[in-house]
Amino acid sequence: MNIALIFAGGTGIRMNSNAKPKQFLELNGKAIIIHTLEHFERHSHIDAICVVCLESHIGHLKNLLKHHHIKKVKWIAKGGETGQQSIFNGLKQINKSLKANKKSIVLIHDGVRPLINENLITKCILTTRKFGNAITMTPATETIITEGKGNQIANITDRANCRLARAPQCFLLKDIFEAHKKAFADNKIDFIDSAYLMQHYGHSLFMVEGPTENIKITTPMDYYLFKAIYEARENAQIIGI
Repeated sequence: MNIALIFAGGTGIRMNSNAKPKQFLELNGKAIIIHTLEHFERHSHIDAICVVCLESHIGHLKNLLKHHHIKKVKWIAKGGETGQQSIFNGLKQINKSLKANKKSIVLIHDGVRPLINENLITKCILTTRKFGNAITMTPATETIITEGKGNQIANITDRANCRLARAPQCFLLKDIFEAHKKAFADNKIDFIDSAYLMQHYGHSLFMVEGPTENIKITTPMDYYLFKAIYEARENAQIIGI
């Protein structure tokens, strides 16, 4: 099976939205999390979806899923104190149902990254089938520096060799679940993402290039960029570009 694990457990502090977590902000009457889920709902190779959600908003999420006819969500897990813990909560629910299926793939994706596309999902699945994992990246387009002491620049890296890690990050279920169990046993709860966690526990990682516009909506500027790209795509369809 190919399962999408959608992380929607953030509170949206950097969005400065006191009313709603960022994943529930709306564009054209549809929450960002639904914009994201629809890509996986419509993809023929995605068999099931698990959403990790703020416990206080699980009821609201269920209403949205019903209203927008999202049928593939089989599990809703409670968010944890960190992103790593939230993803582990989702993996535990998935593994409980599919532990006998060692070939299952999990595509871990941000609920606030709605500009993913069908081609990227397909490439991630195929690459994971071949190599065991697939980490979405985009080329770095600006100079990367390392900060030193006393406000000095310690190092300037050739951006031709740099990439920005994005999502989905895809793994065999058995591999990512075991890595999370090891991290929990080692009391390591501060891994910045699943790729870093997997590398820490000895896995070689493989890249898949994704679209530059596959941004994570974290700040108000990100939201307005998403709005502009979304409306440009809608207009292009209308005039037949």
